[in-house]
Amino acid sequence: MMTGNMDNMQISVCKVPDGNGFRIESMPDFLLEDTFDDCSPHTHNFYEILWFKEGKGKHMVDFVEYDVKPNTLFFLSPGQIHHFDHNEGYCGITIKMCTDFMKDESATDSLFVKYNVFHTFDTVPYYRLDEATAEVLSRTVEAMKVEAQNNGEFGNAEYLKALLRIFLIKVLRRGMQDGELPLSNMKPSHLLFIRFRRMVEQEYMRMHTVQEYADRLNVAQRTLNKSVNECSHTSPLAFINERIMLEAKRLIRYSNLMIKEIAFRLGYDDPSYFVKQFKKRTGYLPSDFRELDVN
Repeated sequence: MMTGNMDNMQISVCKVPDGNGFRIESMPDFLLEDTFDDCSPHTHNFYEILWFKEGKGKHMVDFVEYDVKPNTLFFLSPGQIHHFDHNEGYCGITIKMCTDFMKDESATDSLFVKYNVFHTFDTVPYYRLDEATAEVLSRTVEAMKVEAQNNGEFGNAEYLKALLRIFLIKVLRRGMQDGELPLSNMKPSHLLFIRFRRMVEQEYMRMHTVQEYADRLNVAQRTLNKSVNECSHTSPLAFINERIMLEAKRLIRYSNLMIKEIAFRLGYDDPSYFVKQFKKRTGYLPSDFRELDVN
């Protein structure tokens, strides 16, 4: 069993005095220098892009194991629990950004919504790059490294955001996953789904019904149903419940909270109903899941 306090598992780059909320580190240097073991399960309060340029291995993200191959990009959101295996052959970079840095002051949505790459649980969190695209992106990263050293200078944050936008757009153009649509080809229903997905991430502990989300998004429930089904091949209610169950797994596995405390935190008034729902959706009682030898 590998339970622990999630607060102790959290790594931050957002509390550095006078920092700009943006950091680029080389791999394997940060693996050797970091005071925290990145090969142990941990979570962040910031966004992270992990680019494995060389090496092969395994990367576990929220209880799902993914293959690491050369030129694999992983996009991780705050709160996701992940770790990768000990491998001396890993070479690459990590880009870390605070949530405040990701805000787009010129629009109502953050870069999270605008570029739709920092998924949380409903899609595979990685992209693969061909050699030509990797070479182009490497030049953008080098420009980021140079500008990151200019903290405090005029336009520093705006310049870094502009470079990050270029990076994300290039990934979306050339590193598409199967089934993903370029932003320019998205229908209104797809954009509605992105807004719904983002709202679920913000409100899943408080809002459990489809009607609540439809009201907040100012659309009819049938319109939301159609959008979510079209984009995720599941219903809005199943989508909401899946997000709740993921957080339940995180808290059961990696916190010392009692099951009833977890139930209350996730918006369940009746802990016994939460236990039934967890068993129905995972096949395990919460107490049994806590004892499983999984990461």
